[in-house]
Amino acid sequence: MATASVAFKSREDHRKQIELEEARKAGLAPAEVDEDGKEINPHIPQYMSSAPWYLNAERPSLKHQRKWKSDPNYTKSWYDRGAKIFQADKYRKGACQNCGAMTHDSKACMERPRKVGAKYTNTHIAPDEKIETFELDYDGKRDRWNGYDASSYALVIERYEARDNARRKYLKEQQLKKLEEKNNNQNGEDGEDGEEDDDEEEDDDDDLRVDEAKVDESKQMDFAKVEKRVRTTGGGSTGTVRNLRIREDTAKYLLNLDVNSAHYDPKTRSMREDPLPDADPNEKFYGGDNQYRNSGQALEFKQLNIHAWEAFEKGQDIHMQSAPSQAELLYKNYKVIKEKLKYQTKDTILERYGNAAAEEELPRELLLGQSEREVEYDRAGRIIKGQELALPRSKYEEDVFINNHTCVWGSWWKDHQWGYKCCKQSIRNSYCTGAAGIEAAEAVNELMKSNIARKGATEDVAAPVEEKRLATWGTDVPDDLELDQKLLAEALKKEDIRKREEKDERKRKYNVRWEDEVTAEEMEAYRMKKVHHDDPMKAFLS
Repeated sequence: MATASVAFKSREDHRKQIELEEARKAGLAPAEVDEDGKEINPHIPQYMSSAPWYLNAERPSLKHQRKWKSDPNYTKSWYDRGAKIFQADKYRKGACQNCGAMTHDSKACMERPRKVGAKYTNTHIAPDEKIETFELDYDGKRDRWNGYDASSYALVIERYEARDNARRKYLKEQQLKKLEEKNNNQNGEDGEDGEEDDDEEEDDDDDLRVDEAKVDESKQMDFAKVEKRVRTTGGGSTGTVRNLRIREDTAKYLLNLDVNSAHYDPKTRSMREDPLPDADPNEKFYGGDNQYRNSGQALEFKQLNIHAWEAFEKGQDIHMQSAPSQAELLYKNYKVIKEKLKYQTKDTILERYGNAAAEEELPRELLLGQSEREVEYDRAGRIIKGQELALPRSKYEEDVFINNHTCVWGSWWKDHQWGYKCCKQSIRNSYCTGAAGIEAAEAVNELMKSNIARKGATEDVAAPVEEKRLATWGTDVPDDLELDQKLLAEALKKEDIRKREEKDERKRKYNVRWEDEVTAEEMEAYRMKKVHHDDPMKAFLS
């Protein structure tokens, strides 16, 4: 084992040190001893046994692995609430301007803001508070019950016990009072009165039984009580819980001993699934905890919780745990409003479309398509005897002719279009033109076909176009137009000057005068100097 010494060792010393460590691990050599005389386990690795250099350890030791820093003086006490130190008679400089205490300023004052502070009235000076500072450990800082006085809860227990005693006493008095009234009413009354009294006595007996049941319940209030014995011989506390199952019943985890059966949680004593799913439901007395979770009031409570969550997410100030009565009342109002809206929607639909189920029965002709009427026809199909049955009409309008039409829309079909048969028009809101419209449409179609055929038969021959002399700038050239060479040379010079001015903006004059009149020579010079971007020789023009 490596020691804490950092002195230089030769190769031979290092070899001996390794052999010694191996012998200690094998048990052939005695273990190394630390400063306190305790043996050091030779199997401890070197990175754990070697002390840091800044500790200046002269001998091997494991002290650096132990808790060598002393704990600060953590306290278990708490603030002395309401304690006062000194009661001043007059205002002191630097004290709170509101109450006059020296232990805080006016911003941190917890008293009601006075109309005129103690600094100016110099009366009713508040005493100085006792200020304490504690150094708490990690658990003490996070202890939510730190400073709680458990003896204060005894007042709550006494108040509830006094209430229960008063209730028992009142129920006992009522029971005795009713027994006395019953004994008094048994002596001397008429028959009719006796019958009425019998009814009243029966009611009193029922009330008395209810009160007795209540008294019995009060006696059994301690059934779920946890009795504890403290300060036992072992130093701990033992307790007996009396609200367990009846010992004669079979435990739920013993109903099915199969490993793959329903899971039983011993901590919460719950078994969600049915341990015997294949058994007869009439013979089973236990079907799993989910049987009670999804039935009865448990299901209603679950829906109430869901409604409270959804209402809270939508912005309602509702919470099931903090205000359960409010949540239940809102849920009842929600169900009433939902039922009203349901019936209102149903009434609106019935009012608009009607209720076919509530109407009278349809005639037999419509239901079966037959009747007992006898109609006789001749060979030509004419009626000889009886009357022909009228076809039933639908709820839609029939045989309604608009715009002078004699047929309904959809009585004619051509080229994937519906139309009127009377005029063969495919426009819905068109006016009927009758047979004349049909003839005109046919004539138009024939004329169109003939024009198409004639156009295809003849070939269009391009007429010769006279070549016109065009001016260099694109207009017609008059016959007497002649360009002056001197004026053309001057125009070319002016065009060069204008282009240089366009390149250099500094040479452009402030007042620019434009000449609207353009001569033929100037136009020719502009064309000659103009750069065509599609010209392959434009690079040689500059």
